[in-house]
This record gives sequence, structure tokens and C-alpha cells, in this order.
Amino acid sequence: MALNRTELVGELHELIAALDRRVPRVERAGEAAIAGDAAALRVKAVKRIGELEGEERGDRNRLRSS
Repeated sequence: MALNRTELVGELHELIAALDRRVPRVERAGEAAIAGDAAALRVKAVKRIGELEGEERGDRNRLRSS
């Protein structure tokens, strides 16, 4: 099932919230890499939200000018 733009933005916000809640376990092997991957994923999710919201604004502007 494909998500519409609004649902996808909501899912990305949930992902960001989950990543923000995660507490790194520094005593575990590989934790630094996991924390780095989580941070990179968060950046990508924030960027994608911005892209999706920009597309939505563009769609609304195109509809108004039609």
C-alpha cells in the first residue's frame, strides 16, 4: 500500500521522534556506529519532509494559477 504525501510526512515525523527517544548504550560494541547511523537517518528524514512539504506547496500554487 502506497502512502500519500501527508501520511508519509507523518510517518517520517514518527521516525524522527523514535530516533530522538533512543538512548545510546555506550557500553555496547558498535554503539558509536549505530548512533552515527541514527543521526544520519534523522538528517535524511528531516530533509525528505522538507522536500515533500515543498512539493505540496508547489502543487497548491499550480492549482491556484490554473
